[in-house]
Amino acid sequence: MRLILGSASPRRRELLAQIGVVPDAIVPADIDETPRTQELPRDFARRLAQEKAQAVAARFQGEDALVLCADTVVAVGRRILDKPADEAAARTCLTLLSGRRHRVFTAVSVLRCADQRAWNRLVETQVRVKRLSPPEIDAYLASGEWRGKAGGYAIQGLGAAMVPQISGSYTAVVGLPVAEVSALLSAAGLPCGLARQDAEAKA
Repeated sequence: MRLILGSASPRRRELLAQIGVVPDAIVPADIDETPRTQELPRDFARRLAQEKAQAVAARFQGEDALVLCADTVVAVGRRILDKPADEAAARTCLTLLSGRRHRVFTAVSVLRCADQRAWNRLVETQVRVKRLSPPEIDAYLASGEWRGKAGGYAIQGLGAAMVPQISGSYTAVVGLPVAEVSALLSAAGLPCGLARQDAEAKA
């Protein structure tokens, strides 16, 4: 069974590699990622992950393949913090996150192309950002690491220095909850991680 990763994110490929999974193809989904009016952050993440999977699976209809898609949403209360369009937007995100807790929702959708059956999961992680001084915000913005990152920071990079505490899945904040993805892929017929090792040991 082939695995199609519906994401161009190198971080997601690296996380999959941790559980011995190498996608057979990478086909980023092209969908409208605009939140709906009054849409809650968790519902937004769920919807995007599922719509991405459906869009990619349509290109492999009937094939013996699984499509894996995910979406990560950073939220303060009901407010969704998107990927900043420029440095000014990134500064606004970091100023808002400074000294407070926020939530990161990562939704995962695995869709089997042969019969359109789907396995979905939402993972919520609470993240605390320390109080950031203006020079610290300036330094982080100068690094450029905020580019293309939901909420304007990357916990796996320099942004780690801003985060003294998380409650939940670290890999979900990076972009893919590894334990949950392993379980979903195994349930869909593609054993990986511990399930793969167990199957190989019994063979």
